[in-house]
Amino acid sequence: MDKLSCFKSYDIRGKIGIELDELLIEKIGFAFATQFRTKNVVVGGDARATSELFKKALIRGLNKAGSHAIDLGMTGTEEIYFATRHLQTDGGIQVTASHNPINYNGLKIVLKNSHPLSNDNGLLDIKAMISSIELPTSYEPSITQSTNKKDYITHILSYLDLTSIKPLRIVVNAGNGAAGPVVDALEAELSSKNIPIELIKIHNEPDSSFPNGIPNPLLVENRAPTSKAIIEHKADFGVAWDGDFDRCFLFDENGQFIEGYYIVGLLAQYFLLNSQSKEKIIHDPRLYWNTKDICESYHGIAIESKTGHAFLKDIMRKENAVYGGEMSAHHYFRDFGYCDSGMIPWLLVVGLLSKTTGSLSHLVEERINLYPSSGEINQTVKNPKLILEQIEEHFKEKAIKIDHTDGLSIEFEAWRFNLRESNTEPLLRLNVESRGDIQLMKTATDKLLSLINLS
Repeated sequence: MDKLSCFKSYDIRGKIGIELDELLIEKIGFAFATQFRTKNVVVGGDARATSELFKKALIRGLNKAGSHAIDLGMTGTEEIYFATRHLQTDGGIQVTASHNPINYNGLKIVLKNSHPLSNDNGLLDIKAMISSIELPTSYEPSITQSTNKKDYITHILSYLDLTSIKPLRIVVNAGNGAAGPVVDALEAELSSKNIPIELIKIHNEPDSSFPNGIPNPLLVENRAPTSKAIIEHKADFGVAWDGDFDRCFLFDENGQFIEGYYIVGLLAQYFLLNSQSKEKIIHDPRLYWNTKDICESYHGIAIESKTGHAFLKDIMRKENAVYGGEMSAHHYFRDFGYCDSGMIPWLLVVGLLSKTTGSLSHLVEERINLYPSSGEINQTVKNPKLILEQIEEHFKEKAIKIDHTDGLSIEFEAWRFNLRESNTEPLLRLNVESRGDIQLMKTATDKLLSLINLS
């Protein structure tokens, strides 16, 4: 078993029985508690078949290192982020493989105040400890079975002005993942306060067999159920989540999927409109012209970060940014401990729609026309580094700006692109955008794809 290939740049994930098993999970728990001298760690797990088993192994490891565990049961990753801060524990660990295939699982780990653990601040040290760990044969179990859901629900609803919500019908698709119980809790709380929101729930029950496919709305083939339900129920918009619901994906009233890039702009606008000072907005380097334009229009300050939650959260803390967003549908909030949430974004959209007579498509249509984009296109390649060099050589003479913050970004007067390697697969990820010219964007995208495939 290749037990160390599951360590990635800022999380742990791998194939069950090949890269990851109970013993390794137990050792990781032991190493984490030893390395950071934790006294209390909050833990949870997603809806996967092995998550409860792995959570128990994790707790054994924590206990054997002398750390108490607070077990929240089935959770989404953001519930662990919230509980780590709210309960003031020394760390938090979510057992999850998010949107990965059914034969995967993993861990997302945070330190005090939900600071992400990555290769830069201790994950490599834990990896190095694994081979030399000898686990104690006896130990004293130290576990509290708890739930933090009520306080979590209260917090995420605090982003809404509940006195001014207009009647809305919303399709919510949990994908048989961990989001279902939170959807139910939100529905009950809204109902108890007589808030006129009707939730049309599909695939809401957690089911480790994922009968409707792995919850990953980035895959085009997974979007049809949400779109169909929106049209069938004449809903105002729709939401779908990935397995651990730290990302949400939005659909307009016509059932059309909205690229995460435009939701970043929409939420940036929301926070800038509701601020009294020049707030900072963090964005990733893949697509950003729309976000920068909105920041300039509403007196905000746009700051670029390398792609990835550990990088974005670090810059958000340093800059005290009110909001940060990635086009991959990760949205980060200062008042949520600079962490990402898949529940807060759609609740903010509820607030936006309650203050306008327009629809969700109306809110984003103008921005899509101003800055049309390709969406992320993945291409399997044999030598990504060589292709990046060849692409840069091809375009460098006509480029206005070339940047290597994250992969290769090249900017021209009317269009730009970002091409970057995947951290985990032999893939190149391409994003293209233009200034108000959809045909130029399409032509440029086709040109780049032909160059990639020729290389």
